[in-house]
Amino acid sequence: MNIRPARPDEYDDVARVWMESWVSTGLAEASNFLLANLRARIAHEVDNGWDLFVADDGGRLAAMLALQPRDNYLDQLFVAPDDQGRGLGRRLLTFTRQRLPDEIWLRCVRENTKAWRWYEREGFVYEKESAEPATGYTMKYYRWKKG
Repeated sequence: MNIRPARPDEYDDVARVWMESWVSTGLAEASNFLLANLRARIAHEVDNGWDLFVADDGGRLAAMLALQPRDNYLDQLFVAPDDQGRGLGRRLLTFTRQRLPDEIWLRCVRENTKAWRWYEREGFVYEKESAEPATGYTMKYYRWKKG
């Protein structure tokens, strides 16, 4: 498994991994509309400073990772459902800590219990909750600091 920068010609596949992983949480249903929105968001966010990475498993994308380095922000980390439970999320988090070695903050949907519990086990500290008007979700904010 190779973690590397995503190429623009892979954005459709990145969006598919993102959608399938998000849908696996039970918080959304797969649709062409959702896929198109994620695809458009990828291009927009990359233009606005995302560093976008993929976990490449012999030419098949197994995960996506989006960082906003200027803000020490881990924006998205999604592992394809078939690749979950194999330590890939932990590898991506290790990769993130190499890129953002002093501090990382992230937001996680409150109802995505599996995700925020995992972040807590990985050393992230809960800071607050806040409603996200654009999505309607309540977000939990977490921070990790070196040392």
